[in-house]
Amino acid sequence: MLKHIVMWKLKEHAEGADKATNMRLFKEQLDACAAIVPGMLKFETALAQPGLEATYDVMLYSEFVSREALAAYSSHPQHAAMKPFAVAVREARQCFDYEVL
Repeated sequence: MLKHIVMWKLKEHAEGADKATNMRLFKEQLDACAAIVPGMLKFETALAQPGLEATYDVMLYSEFVSREALAAYSSHPQHAAMKPFAVAVREARQCFDYEVL
């Protein structure tokens, strides 16, 4: 099994909207990618919440049966379609993939 964790820090303003609006739009686009490929076991998104520690604004935690399943997700047209928005609104991105045997 492969775990794929990604976090994004968003710009204060981008694409004509403030950070809070873009956080919600980004999460909606991510959530629409849940279950788009076989082999996706788990797909969870979250937004930073007031009163809880968070150095990033949007988080994705997902699990895949294999590297091939993750590659299928990464290259899926629906996932590719959201990338321009993600690039436009993000200030920083962190990714951590690891295998669990």
